[in-house]
Amino acid sequence: MDWDDLRHFLALARTGSVRAAGSLLGVSHSTVARRIEALEAWLDVKLFDRHRDGYLLTQAGREMVAGAERVEREMLALERGLVGQDARLSGPVRVTCTDPSIARLLLPPLARLCEQHPGIELELDADPRNLDLSKREADVALRAFVPSVSPPEHLIGRRLVPITLCNYVGVAHAARLDPERGARGVRWLGSERRKVIEDIVSSSSYAEVPIWGSFESMEVLIEAAHAGLGLVMLPTYVGDAEPRLQRLTKPDLRYVADFWLLSHADLRDNARVRAARDCIAAALTSCMALFRGEAEGWRESAPLRPADAPTTSAPDT
Repeated sequence: MDWDDLRHFLALARTGSVRAAGSLLGVSHSTVARRIEALEAWLDVKLFDRHRDGYLLTQAGREMVAGAERVEREMLALERGLVGQDARLSGPVRVTCTDPSIARLLLPPLARLCEQHPGIELELDADPRNLDLSKREADVALRAFVPSVSPPEHLIGRRLVPITLCNYVGVAHAARLDPERGARGVRWLGSERRKVIEDIVSSSSYAEVPIWGSFESMEVLIEAAHAGLGLVMLPTYVGDAEPRLQRLTKPDLRYVADFWLLSHADLRDNARVRAARDCIAAALTSCMALFRGEAEGWRESAPLRPADAPTTSAPDT
């Protein structure tokens, strides 16, 4: 049986759509349909029922999933093992981070790395989804973990910088939306994670200010604050770097999580992945003041207590 046929089978089983499976695999939907038909003909068994809303696994298809996933794990482990021994500073490096603000911080140093080693081909994905490092959906990931949580043991993990929340308002609306003056119409901008926002607001200096609306990304929150729709809480690496925002009188700097740099243990000795990890670690730790909320221009605000925000990186685990 062709492993490539199994890849197409698993993609369709997981998505239920030939178009979604094709997008996942980087092929056309017609290619997926053709490979599935060929696999069914070779096995002489029907794996999917075709419906108007998509493809549903038959009983035989459901029984096949577990075996196909075992083969997938073995193939991925073999691939990681071979790639992990690559000592060349060339080839693709897939980096995933949580948001465009982090991507903007990473791009200049990663560009310099690529200039030094022209054989490296950078792939950068600013996406909050947890791309699977075991499946090599990414080689290096920058992810946020609250202090009580550690990365999975099968990953190489290094704690880099803290994530610090701060209160902001649009510069053009600072006087009108100043909660210190008891201004009418002042409100926090919310999100669909209502309980999280409520907990954060309740422990702030402006707990009496109501929460209003739902804005689902930091980019949209910035634009909403700039438009004067309300007050926002953002990480300092986002808010302090945005000239259209300013801190409230009481910024409520709060250490809430850490950014960890992760890669799969099988890629520990891969030269280009190691170079990318070192580059990213150096880039972010050089911006420690920005992540701690102590960047130049905000000296008048009370910094975090040393016990609240770690200033040293944990070793790779």
